[in-house]
Amino acid sequence: MLRVYCPLYVFSWLLYLIVQAYNIFMLRIYCDGACSGNPGPGAWAYIAFDGNLIVASANGAFSETTNNRMELLSAINAAFAFDNCTIIVDSKYVKDGITDWIKKWRMNGWKSSTGAVKNIDLWQKLDHITSLKNICWEWEKGHNNSTHDLVDELARGSVLR
Repeated sequence: MLRVYCPLYVFSWLLYLIVQAYNIFMLRIYCDGACSGNPGPGAWAYIAFDGNLIVASANGAFSETTNNRMELLSAINAAFAFDNCTIIVDSKYVKDGITDWIKKWRMNGWKSSTGAVKNIDLWQKLDHITSLKNICWEWEKGHNNSTHDLVDELARGSVLR
């Protein structure tokens, strides 16, 4: 039996697949952490964008923490909340940790070249969450654009004083 497909149907199906592939990482989440003193009071924040539209934001604060923990918590909360997205961080610690170092830490029983991995509780949480998600990670220099400044303001404004 010969099936004849309408060219318009085939074209629309291909166009649909292309759009789906293109849209898979259209959601961009900017993350930042802030600390007043290190250690000291700190906060984390993220803002999610679909194109130029803000679709979600969240933040949290701690009375005694470090800047690296806040950077990690912003990424953890964003990764927990979203899938099929790009998470943009301004922390090389987070970007290099999740895309490179974590593989070695896992293989070495969560040990680094200098001993136990710092913030292991948060790294293991981020590792678990991202193993269940489809996330692309990007690093962007902080205070380099208005979008990252916006999430920085949200984090800094949340720091408990």
